[in-house]
Amino acid sequence: MRRLNAVIRALVANGIKLTYREEGSPGAPPLVLLHGRTADHNDWNGITQHFAARYHVHALDLRGHGASDFPGDYRFSVMAQDVIAFLDALGHDRATLIGHSLGGLVAYHAAMAHPGRIERLVLEDPVPPYPVTGRPPLMEDDSTGFDWRMMHETERQFIDPDPAWADALGGITAPTLVLSGGPRSQFTLDETAARIPGAEFVTIDAGHLIHMSARAEFLRVVDAFLDA
Repeated sequence: MRRLNAVIRALVANGIKLTYREEGSPGAPPLVLLHGRTADHNDWNGITQHFAARYHVHALDLRGHGASDFPGDYRFSVMAQDVIAFLDALGHDRATLIGHSLGGLVAYHAAMAHPGRIERLVLEDPVPPYPVTGRPPLMEDDSTGFDWRMMHETERQFIDPDPAWADALGGITAPTLVLSGGPRSQFTLDETAARIPGAEFVTIDAGHLIHMSARAEFLRVVDAFLDA
């Protein structure tokens, strides 16, 4: 198969522009990487190259981030629909999703709402579907590269999630790997993993940014899961 060097592209899906980095062989199985809050596709530098050896990799800028549109609507259900519409626009019936933090939350919402579209699911220290407590008030500063309205709307949903989301995890049918960053992470994920049928739960004691702080171990565990 022809190997595609990394290129930045954009398309319209779910009514907005979504920007993404594409890499790998177009004929290979599709894999979508979803970054955490305030990041963009560059969060996966050094990771895309690894997976591009055997996947058609798409590292997406979520709405409200990077060079994608800032539409003002940041409901998690809508962000998950972006991912499905993105697959539609690319002509992919199914894809493997790897999501970190907010990207992991968006990934499991996509898998809950559209179970038939997800081949495999990797959730790297995702925001859980339970109230996230003990967080300081969100204060705006001069940070750029993301929409501050996105910060406020996602924070509100982190603190006061819909109780139905936890129950909906039981509808995920894709083989799922839940990666916890261990005691140094802000999230406790054993209950989240337990609600996903058959989910594999692995702890890598690296804190929230597993794919950065423990890249080799992250890739080893994810490769083993994807190859199973």
